Amino acid sequence: MQYKDYYQVLGVARTADAEVLKRAYRKLARKYHPDVSKERQAEEKFKEVQEAYEVLKDPDKRAAYDQLGRDYRPGQQFRPPPDWQQRFGQAGGAQFGQFDGFSDFFSSLFGAAGGAHAETEAGQIDITVEEAYSGTRRRVAVNDGGRARQVDVQIPAGVTDGQALRIPGVGGRGSIVFRTRLRPHARFQVQGRDVHVELPLAPWEAALGAKVAVPTLGGAVDLTVPAGAQGGQKLRLRGRGLPGAPVGDQIVIIKLVTPPADSPQAREAYERMKREFRFDPRAAWP
Repeated sequence: MQYKDYYQVLGVARTADAEVLKRAYRKLARKYHPDVSKERQAEEKFKEVQEAYEVLKDPDKRAAYDQLGRDYRPGQQFRPPPDWQQRFGQAGGAQFGQFDGFSDFFSSLFGAAGGAHAETEAGQIDITVEEAYSGTRRRVAVNDGGRARQVDVQIPAGVTDGQALRIPGVGGRGSIVFRTRLRPHARFQVQGRDVHVELPLAPWEAALGAKVAVPTLGGAVDLTVPAGAQGGQKLRLRGRGLPGAPVGDQIVIIKLVTPPADSPQAREAYERMKREFRFDPRAAWP
C-alpha cells in the first residue's frame, strides 16, 4: 500500500492547530463535494480530504500517525511496524464500519480498531491497465452467510495494483475485500500511478531532436524530444499517468533503433558516417 501524507492532503503544516485544520478541511470539502464540484475526480479527492481530517482532528489518532515519523514520502510503499496494533491499534476508539471507503493506508492504521467488525479477503479481480485508468465495474460471486450471490464491485478510475475494494455489510460482517491485479500490458508498465512506456527513435531523431506522437492511456500526445537525446533517457509527461491524488505521470523511456545495413546504399551510408563522424562511443572508458 502507499503512504499518505495527511498534512499535504489538507495543505497545512505539521504544526497546524485544530482551528487551522478545521478551516483547511472546510475549504477543501466545499471545493470537492461531489454534489457541487466540477473538479476532475472530485469524489475521490473529497474522500481523501475526509480521511485526512478524520485522523488529524483526533488528538489520539494524530499522535499515533505522527509516530510514523517523516521518513516516508506520499506514494511510497508502506507497511505498519510489526507492533503497531499493540501500541496504537485502539487510537481514537475507531470502529471499522465507520470508515468504509477510506484507503488501505487508513485501514491498516486505524480501521480494525475496536474489534467488533472484521474484513474478509475474498480473492482478486483482474483488470486491464485501460480499466485502471478509466474505471469499470465487475460482477463477482460472494458467500453471503453461506449463500452464494452476485454483487457489483465499482472499480474507481486510478485504482492501483493490489488496491483493496471493499463491499460492506455482506453476511453481517464488516466488509469483504477484493484486491485488484493489473494484467500485464504489451506497451504500458504501471508503477504506482506512474505509467512507463518505451519510445523507439531513429538515430537522427535522437541526434537532431523531433516531435513525436506518444501513446498514453488518455490518447496520443505530441512529445518534443530534445536534440542529443540518448538511449535510456527518461522524459516525463506530467499528469498523463493514472488518475488520483496526486495524479500519476507518464515516463517515456527512449529506445534507439538502428536501421539495418541490408542494402549497398545503406552500407555506404554507414561507411560515410563512420568516416565523417570519427566517433568513438567508448572514448570515456578509463
